[in-house]
Amino acid sequence: MTTFTDKVKSVVADIPKGSVMTYKQVAIASGKPAAARAVANIMAANYDPGVPCHRVIRSDGGLGGYNRGGVEEKARILKREGVSLETAK
Repeated sequence: MTTFTDKVKSVVADIPKGSVMTYKQVAIASGKPAAARAVANIMAANYDPGVPCHRVIRSDGGLGGYNRGGVEEKARILKREGVSLETAK
């Protein structure tokens, strides 16, 4: 049986380099549209290098947290991958 956590990690693993999804978009794609906060908690606990949690951002354009070096590191990685952060807060 696939858990919600497994579904979330699978969705995030499929986000291509240079792209982002919001926590809400990941929740919707994982089958639980109201679970954006749960997605954020799953990403906060994720240390699997195959799950690029840095590609998940807030709906308001903010970066949200990043457990592998903080928001500054998340911004650096996204910029390096070609993501425009002009609208990020």
